[in-house]
Amino acid sequence: MKLLRRTVFASALAASLAFTGLAQARDLVIGLRSEPSSMDPQFHSLTPNTQLSETIFDPLIRTDSNALPVPGLAESWTVDGDVWTIKLRKDIKFSDGTPFTADDVLFTYDRVPKVPNSPSSYALYLSTIDTVEAVDPHTVRIKTKGPSPVLLANLSLVPIMSKAAASGDAPEGKTTVELNRGDGLVGTGPYKFVSWKRGAEIVLERNEHFWGDKPDWDKVTYRPISNSAARVAALLAGDVDIIEDPPTDDLTRLKNDKKLHIQETPSVRVIYLALNQGSEPPPGMEGTGNKNPLADKRVREALSLAIDRKAIVERIMDGVGLPAANLLPYPAFGTSEKYSKVAAADAEKAKKLLAEAGYADGFTLSLGSPDGRYTNDKRIAQVVAAMWARIGVKTNVETMAPPVFFKQRNAYAFSTYLAGWSASSGEMLNPLTSLVVTKNPKAGVGTTNWSKYSNPEMDTLVMQASKTLDDDKRSKMLQDASAMAMEDYGILPIQFELSVWAMKKDMRYGGRVDQMTLAQDMKLVK
Repeated sequence: MKLLRRTVFASALAASLAFTGLAQARDLVIGLRSEPSSMDPQFHSLTPNTQLSETIFDPLIRTDSNALPVPGLAESWTVDGDVWTIKLRKDIKFSDGTPFTADDVLFTYDRVPKVPNSPSSYALYLSTIDTVEAVDPHTVRIKTKGPSPVLLANLSLVPIMSKAAASGDAPEGKTTVELNRGDGLVGTGPYKFVSWKRGAEIVLERNEHFWGDKPDWDKVTYRPISNSAARVAALLAGDVDIIEDPPTDDLTRLKNDKKLHIQETPSVRVIYLALNQGSEPPPGMEGTGNKNPLADKRVREALSLAIDRKAIVERIMDGVGLPAANLLPYPAFGTSEKYSKVAAADAEKAKKLLAEAGYADGFTLSLGSPDGRYTNDKRIAQVVAAMWARIGVKTNVETMAPPVFFKQRNAYAFSTYLAGWSASSGEMLNPLTSLVVTKNPKAGVGTTNWSKYSNPEMDTLVMQASKTLDDDKRSKMLQDASAMAMEDYGILPIQFELSVWAMKKDMRYGGRVDQMTLAQDMKLVK
């Protein structure tokens, strides 16, 4: 019985270890495809936010580029049943020079559920924890609610804050507004916060108190450039050193440019469609009377059958992706071969299902999507709308800047929406617990389930899996649970992203399966 399992993506990222050239100190400018929504490291579990948190702060446990747990602020750990004893590194200081102790861990974990209005709460990652106590200044004891096979992976998503710097008058200490100003934004990570000008730049400087290897860059500037063509132009002009997500139709040209290096890395991010399945017709829906057709499984199946996922990957993604039939690609842990290949699109069968459900004449709905958060997100939404129109479902696409989209999504402003999720542990437990388990903020589950989908039988199976240490038993539970969600058409997976970075030829970044862009892992090469 193994507690941890390596993900299936390890070999794809091995090349990232090959570049160890001697570096000269210089400043680094990164072109981001999406600006973070907050500097508060516990406000919004979103990759643009998380990658900044990973640079300013440290969690107890880090994950390497393959999503495998490695020591962070914790130097070692042991587990005895439900009790985890975690030994903290000694002589670590925060960027303001104050020492790091177990009290900072307790403060951080206590703050998580108190952060108000979180669009995607970090409580998900602490949901299996019963109690946390400080044994001594450098030892923390965590008792879980039964066995917790993914505790280490979950703890890697919760950066440790400074109790001295982040305490305040609000229940959560320093508020999100205060942290966005930099007030209390003190961590132990390789860089420290300098400034944030919304829409323009985020500036960090090297943390001279950092306990790990000295990063190559004196100063790091992140520039949000949501337009993909503009990101490429900035790179070619030399205004930035590296960009996220160059346009897929530009990749051949960029690969042939001898001044650039292109890194392609498989990811565990699924792009999906969520359908608002509440009893009442959701916003944007017309022609259905007092009924919500999305509450009918036949309608959800029809919408899924209308989508040609292979065409989306081939024509919209230019092959830079993988059609998705599940929430993780097979054979990732907890996936079934039954859902390793997508079903062929079938518009005629979809029309018959709509007719059987009483919607032979179709209806109208809205499809919300961010513009610039995910690769070709707006284009994918528009193509899906065209595919749904072919079966008689008129679709009004509503695209907007990512921060506005997430705020609207969390207010249930759309009939359906397009979004993405990157699994933190490389196993099915993570996306199931967040995306399709019935929303229960107090329990820290269903934190990103904004579709009102609920299957109590599936919930029970997922919760049982979350406490099962035996790999084979847990995998079978997760396979069965994900099969329930797929057979319900409770969520519609579309494709898995292949992550791409384009950079100047004198630097290397090996990429990560979680798609994070981490300045500290970028190296200068000769």
